[in-house]
Amino acid sequence: MKIVLLANKEQKEELIAGNKEISAELIWSDELASLQNNKGADACIDLLFNNTSERISDLRQLESTIVIINSVLPPLSKSDNDIIRINGWNTFLKRQTIEGAGDESLKEKAEAVFSSLHKKLEWVPDIAGFISPRVVASIINEAYFALQEEVSSKDEIDTAMKLGTNYPYGPFEWSKKIGLHNIYALLKTLSAAEGRYVPAELLTREATV
Repeated sequence: MKIVLLANKEQKEELIAGNKEISAELIWSDELASLQNNKGADACIDLLFNNTSERISDLRQLESTIVIINSVLPPLSKSDNDIIRINGWNTFLKRQTIEGAGDESLKEKAEAVFSSLHKKLEWVPDIAGFISPRVVASIINEAYFALQEEVSSKDEIDTAMKLGTNYPYGPFEWSKKIGLHNIYALLKTLSAAEGRYVPAELLTREATV
């Protein structure tokens, strides 16, 4: 299987973490223009996706059998029934299971793509934030509420969460790796419909500086 991958070095290393002998032929670049000579691949995975219609148009010009984009926000539109979206936030790509959504007719092909990378695709509803990002964003938000109320410091909260829950990262450490602006954008979107997602004042200030 031939896969065109648009990603930075960190994302690429996360995606194939520990898998030195993947069965796919992986053609990697961090610039879309440099991949124009690799049309007709079995799949194009864009982990640098910028949520624009222009980007979708450019990706389609690669004429890949299936197009997969890193898009935690927003859900796919009706015109994107040939696109798969995945949760490609930093730290999530190194997991063995990747969350994805799209038209059911593309599920089997998408599963084959990730199988060739020694990953399992978990098909989830096409909703804003998928499942894991919603949970992690909520944990980070609660940590900011605790910090705001002077319960403890960032370092102490991080340490407590790693030791007490066996999380791979503390909430503040995690927010830096993911990008606090991504956490804020997801919480802001979700809070329009559900008040429990309203971002903490302190999180909002740090994310919008």
